[in-house]
Amino acid sequence: MSYDIIVVGSGPGGYVAAIRASQLGLKTAIVERESLGGICLNWGCIPTKALLKSANVFEYLQHASDYGITVKGAEADFGAMVSRSREVANGMSNGIQFLMKKNKIDVLSGTGVLKAGKKVAVTDDKGKTTEYSASKGVIIATGARSKQLPSLPQDGKKVIGYREALTLKTQPKKMVIVGSGAIGVEFAYFYNAIGTEVTVVEYLPNIVPIEDADVSKQLLKSFKKSGIKVMTKASVESVDISGKGCVATVKTAKGEEKIECDIVLSAVGIEANIENIGLEDLGIVTDRGRILVNDYYQTNLPGYYAIGDVIPTAALAHVASAEGIICVEKIAGKNPDTLDYGNIPGCTYCSPEIASVGMTEAQAKEEGRDIKIGKFPFSASGKASAAGAKEGFVKLIFDAKYGELLGGHMIGANVTEMVAELVALRKLETTGHELIKTVHPHPTMSEAIMEAAAAAYDEVIHL
Repeated sequence: MSYDIIVVGSGPGGYVAAIRASQLGLKTAIVERESLGGICLNWGCIPTKALLKSANVFEYLQHASDYGITVKGAEADFGAMVSRSREVANGMSNGIQFLMKKNKIDVLSGTGVLKAGKKVAVTDDKGKTTEYSASKGVIIATGARSKQLPSLPQDGKKVIGYREALTLKTQPKKMVIVGSGAIGVEFAYFYNAIGTEVTVVEYLPNIVPIEDADVSKQLLKSFKKSGIKVMTKASVESVDISGKGCVATVKTAKGEEKIECDIVLSAVGIEANIENIGLEDLGIVTDRGRILVNDYYQTNLPGYYAIGDVIPTAALAHVASAEGIICVEKIAGKNPDTLDYGNIPGCTYCSPEIASVGMTEAQAKEEGRDIKIGKFPFSASGKASAAGAKEGFVKLIFDAKYGELLGGHMIGANVTEMVAELVALRKLETTGHELIKTVHPHPTMSEAIMEAAAAAYDEVIHL
């Protein structure tokens, strides 16, 4: 029962770390108490995108006449959408099982608890506990769950988190969504698109508050156009679930407002799964609910590492995967570069989509940077016009002196597929002038990136 590496948790941090460890010749095991793939594949990234695609197709059918097509009688089958979402998630989880077998990684099914001496005790569903050792190290990748607010306790029926939102038995007629981060606005788009009356409540002044202010304003405009009610600078003080539905009491600058609905979805963030896994017994240091690590993800206790949502870095699947690879390569004696957290792309899959990397305009100004800003609207894009997707824009922020791309912010159709270009440009330290001279294919949505760069330097052609 001895391994080189034991990974606790099989999300996009854990299973990627395990595969890379196996590739490097390390005997590897992975511990998972639920389904392989973790929250991302089973209850997050993948099944939500399946639901959003269903909503997208339904919207196309509703607007088919805009494309010269007549469609009659199209209806949203909520149960079938949910079933498809679960099938997609199950298929992906089965894919991870295949990858584990392919890479000769042992899957230890059960709940893992860290023990002294680089050991993990795994208790299976029958209550049997087996202890395993890892000669080179244990990697903690136990992920996170929906955050619970004291004023918004979740009962899983009327006040729910993202997991329940993916598998409701019936479509709610009215829904209040608390929080307008990625989870909140993605579900807002989905449920609104299929006919649910949606109200989004955001405590801060802007929705999607971590994004550039111009992006927030555009999404607010798009949401209001689609019929989503948005309340900013507001908070849900309590929810009365004593009746058939819910009554949410929302505090605003104008006073309190009561909103009747069927479901309240709490999308106020996540909290790490670090309880009852042995951290306290071993003396592994945490702060504000996260495990503290060095640049290569080692905790204060030699032989114990942590990656993903359990450490104080961006809670994103691709971040966890990158951390897992770096962590394992360091353990294996390689010399990997540390992760550049200033060049991590963020994507939100509502409609219109949002994608960004680097500094916002406000952040650049706060640093005292002399900047050039280029903005190109999709309304001026031939491909966007042909596709009937003219909402949104590309906004690029450059350092005026050196031409460095400080940040890129996009909102529009398929921008989540475009942002990797900006990440690569920043990685390669490409200048604005070089981007302008990089020939982009026509007609494409990605031309807007080149045009936005040109706009920053007063060379834009199509605007």
